[in-house]
Amino acid sequence: MNLFKHTHILRTIAILLSAAMIFNACTKEEEIVPVPTISAGAAVSSKVGDVAKVTATINAPGGLKTLTVLKNGQTFESKAYTGETSISYSKDYTIESLPVGSTVVFTFQATDNKDQASTVATQVITVSAVPAKQVVDVSGVLEGNISWTKDKIYKLKGFVRVGEDLKVDGTPTKTGTLTIQAGTVIIGERSSKATLIIQRGSKIIANGTVDEPIVFTSERAIGEREAGDWGGLVICGKGLNNVTTAGVKGVAELEGQYGAFHGGTDNADNSGSLKYVRVEYAGIPINPNQEVNSFTFGSVGSGTTLEYVQASYGGDDSFEWFGGAVNGKYLVAYRGIDDDFDMDNGYSGNLQYGIGLRGASIADQSGSNGFEIDNDGSGTTNTPATTATLSNFSLIGPKQDNTTAISVQFQNGMHLRRNAQVKIHNTFVTGYPNGIFMDPTGAVSTLTNAEEGKLVLNRVVLSGVKSWGTNNFGAGAGNPNGFAVRDVNTASTPVALANISGKKPSEWFAAQAGNKILEDWSVTGVSTTIFGAGRPTFTVGTSATETLTKGGVAPTGSYFTATDFVGAFKDNDWTAKWSNFSPGTTDYSK
Repeated sequence: MNLFKHTHILRTIAILLSAAMIFNACTKEEEIVPVPTISAGAAVSSKVGDVAKVTATINAPGGLKTLTVLKNGQTFESKAYTGETSISYSKDYTIESLPVGSTVVFTFQATDNKDQASTVATQVITVSAVPAKQVVDVSGVLEGNISWTKDKIYKLKGFVRVGEDLKVDGTPTKTGTLTIQAGTVIIGERSSKATLIIQRGSKIIANGTVDEPIVFTSERAIGEREAGDWGGLVICGKGLNNVTTAGVKGVAELEGQYGAFHGGTDNADNSGSLKYVRVEYAGIPINPNQEVNSFTFGSVGSGTTLEYVQASYGGDDSFEWFGGAVNGKYLVAYRGIDDDFDMDNGYSGNLQYGIGLRGASIADQSGSNGFEIDNDGSGTTNTPATTATLSNFSLIGPKQDNTTAISVQFQNGMHLRRNAQVKIHNTFVTGYPNGIFMDPTGAVSTLTNAEEGKLVLNRVVLSGVKSWGTNNFGAGAGNPNGFAVRDVNTASTPVALANISGKKPSEWFAAQAGNKILEDWSVTGVSTTIFGAGRPTFTVGTSATETLTKGGVAPTGSYFTATDFVGAFKDNDWTAKWSNFSPGTTDYSK
């Protein structure tokens, strides 16, 4: 009996131990779970600026705890989770400005709630070349509604006309509206002297943006581009001018005789809109000594918008207005050959905020100026008179210091002649042999216009170049022998100019509201970079003894923005992003 009981107890203990072992084994098997696994996204090949998807699929039977994503070994993203067993990861990556063929390596690693780590998975993104855009040839007459888009490059061949206007005094036989998308590039064929002409009654709607300007430029490769590679942009309107052609008053053909007829009776005419537009390497001669300007406006009316436009390396004038009343703001003339801003034939618009920058050796045989303003080519009393109002311009000539060699063809910051009747406010001039020349030639002298209040110069600052001749404008230093304000003409034996209200022109100038003549531009707060190649610093220092950041007053008129400074800039660089001061090295093919 005792033996039986003892045996039974032993058997019971064995059974219990066996059950415990089985239970333990089951528990351990349940606690062993697979480590997380990751499947990374497929390799991607995209160009700079594209948005690529960084993707992965994660399985974590033990519950996902963390996911770490590295980009080229540096943390791209680190995320915590709450036990999910399967997730899909996706994040956008904008491809940075990296060399073609570069790779960006994204690595993924996950941990689960048992702190088990996955193996590392990898997704590779390769920076690909930007494919060249399709080039579309454009020629002849365009009519109706035409659209040019930024995914293509448009090549002008010969005279491309929007609309058709066959007679100087006629009615357009065809009209069109050309709309150009922001970011579009247009090139001009050199051999055919390509020129885009917006005829009377037609329009151009070229509204770029600060990030995507519209660019008209040379067809030639980097390193080959030069002034005069193509014609330019010509807009013809129905505004007023003071020309009479074939007995008809107020109509004309632009010089070169290429059918750019302009003029009418509507100074509020609307030829469209130019905003954030650049014209580069234009100005090819149509005939000997008859070049197209970078921007040419023939009798363009005030219904037209003109803002944020740049002319660079033009073969003639950067901007020229023949009559009309179009207004404009934020204008850049960069290293053109002839004049920066030329106005005649009764132009009466308002312009505010303009900068002219010159290259030391780049000048025209006819003489290069910042402003060249006439009533007409003969200085007649024809009406309407050239009566534009200009405010907040900076005319930066080529002479940085007294050692800078400049072309002998540079003449005047302002050449006001042939019965000009303009009003100029808040303007800064430096680096030219002559600051201002009020040239008396013509039926009515500009000196007379000044005396009668028809020619106004207020808050104009003229700065010399230290130690450039005896007067800081080159006097006594041989050619050019300049002056801040000329009191004598430019004959080989100079003759004194007539007085203005009993004063020499220089004395009259000094007596006008806010005008100054300074010995050296360095006291004005402008940066030395404004004379060099490439993008300058335009904002003006406030601590300079004669800083341009104060002393300005906007002229009357609703078009003008209130201002308290002289020149084109104070603390805001309105050229930022959309302009280009190195177009010769810019690749426009992609």
